[in-house]
Amino acid sequence: MDMDRRQFFRVSGAGLAGSSLVALGFSPTAALAETRQFKLARTTETRNTCTYCSVGCGLIMYTLGDGAKNVRGSIIHIEGDPDHPVSRGSLCPKGAGILDYVKSPNRLRFPEVREPGTNEWKRLSWDEALGRITKLMKEDRDANFIATNEAGQTVNRWTSTGFLAASASSNEAGYITHKVMRSTGAIVFDNQARV
Repeated sequence: MDMDRRQFFRVSGAGLAGSSLVALGFSPTAALAETRQFKLARTTETRNTCTYCSVGCGLIMYTLGDGAKNVRGSIIHIEGDPDHPVSRGSLCPKGAGILDYVKSPNRLRFPEVREPGTNEWKRLSWDEALGRITKLMKEDRDANFIATNEAGQTVNRWTSTGFLAASASSNEAGYITHKVMRSTGAIVFDNQARV
């Protein structure tokens, strides 16, 4: 930068005047005195598992809300859980962008059903949805249960309905899910971790 003697004195004078004003108290004190607030300081930390794939990476979700009655917390930040044995705090691009998925206005939050012959989705309560699933499973099992094979041997099979378990569940939850489905006679059973 080429600067002649006159420009040098102007810049030096402006700097001296500015520093003198600050020394005399003509400074934006609020901006200088206030420290930046840590955005997660007043949040509640909750550990969870990523829902995107079968890897089951750990998440830490930060919720802002005081927990008072009738106050719903809002998730403001999600990051990888460094203590999680699967991911050790790292997330894939989909997992790193999970806050957009949580905040999406298109996210399905309640069970819906599309009755046969219609093109409209109807909202159900959770009790109605679970009751409907139970009823349809029982009807299918009653219609397609195989008690014995061609040789007359007892097989107790139900092959028309399958079940896919979530890989993000613990070993205990997977074991109980497996036992419940096997007790119905279902033999078409798999775990998402193998998909």
